[in-house]
Amino acid sequence: MFEKVIVVLTLCVVFISDAMAEQVRARDLGIKPGILKTGVHNSITDVEGVLVGHVTLDEGKSVRTGATAILPHGENIYQNKVPAAVVIGNGFGKMMGYSQVKELGEIETPILLTNTLSVARAADAILDWVLPQSGNEEVRSVNAIVGETNDAGLNDIRGRHLTSEIIIEAIKGAKSGPVSEGDVGAGKGTSAFGWKGGIGTSSRILPNTLGGYTVGVLVQTNYGGTLMMDGVPIGEELNQYYLKDYIDSDIADGSIMIVVATDAPLSDRNLERLGSRALTGLARTGSAMTNGSGDYVISFSTAKSVRRTKKRRNNKSKIEELPNNRVSPLFQAVAEATEEAVYNSLLMARNVTTKNVLTGETKTIYELPVAKVREIFKKYGRL
Repeated sequence: MFEKVIVVLTLCVVFISDAMAEQVRARDLGIKPGILKTGVHNSITDVEGVLVGHVTLDEGKSVRTGATAILPHGENIYQNKVPAAVVIGNGFGKMMGYSQVKELGEIETPILLTNTLSVARAADAILDWVLPQSGNEEVRSVNAIVGETNDAGLNDIRGRHLTSEIIIEAIKGAKSGPVSEGDVGAGKGTSAFGWKGGIGTSSRILPNTLGGYTVGVLVQTNYGGTLMMDGVPIGEELNQYYLKDYIDSDIADGSIMIVVATDAPLSDRNLERLGSRALTGLARTGSAMTNGSGDYVISFSTAKSVRRTKKRRNNKSKIEELPNNRVSPLFQAVAEATEEAVYNSLLMARNVTTKNVLTGETKTIYELPVAKVREIFKKYGRL
């Protein structure tokens, strides 16, 4: 009983300490990449129908991990597939489901993000979600979509503490509206540019003259390089960056998962083109997509005019999609939203401390110092 009381008190102290830290979104600092307006929540859920859920595992001294679910819509996704594409910037990763998306150009399940050694269990969670749904009684093949980054720096990843029963709660809890960011869900144990990374999201809306379409992006940041924020060299100013003093280091390695949603009626071919432009937003943040970095973009359209319903899959049907010469504004939107989503993942994260189960060493990955970032932006005349 006494030991349980100590645990509770310790958790309370950590909570109070974290609560004192400053977490802000990029726009709270006046950082507004690009020229397009954001949606109401400035998140991927600004794309109508998209749902996001997190489950975070923060236990003991060594478990810092989680999962994040993105649902293209709230209906039966298997029976109402969405056109989709996957783009690989650098393929050091273990993403599941790529080949069928590449071949058929569609997604039929929720998208789950988690840690590297939990991919299989996340797939189990998807199967446990999809198979019992009404209308799926005869389903015998499911292409689960699971992305990952490696959170072993802060998490006892070999312990495989996430079970399918835990991960499925991220799908069950997915909702519209504001999305939690920072060290939550699949971002609990990740790092970016040597600081605490995590989940970030942003959106852009095209003006009505260009279709009025929305593009939303959600990222799981766990990569490195030389951090730039809206053109300001934050990494160099804070003296923490890749190739500092021209010495190689692992600060550039890691991974990022980028999920792109849009309500623009795009074919899977143009969704692949859209996904490739998300990588231009990633580049603006200072990533060089190094040898040990897994950089993946999953993009999909929620437009009902291009949805792969059972009727359309089995019969000839008329599909109304956006032509090539109208997609360029969407490319601008996805680059801007990706860039800002990365900034939000950093700025909303908090310090995370862990104990290495093999060495017994305790370490902390610190949050990006917001006060110093603010000073640097003032120095460059940006605030």
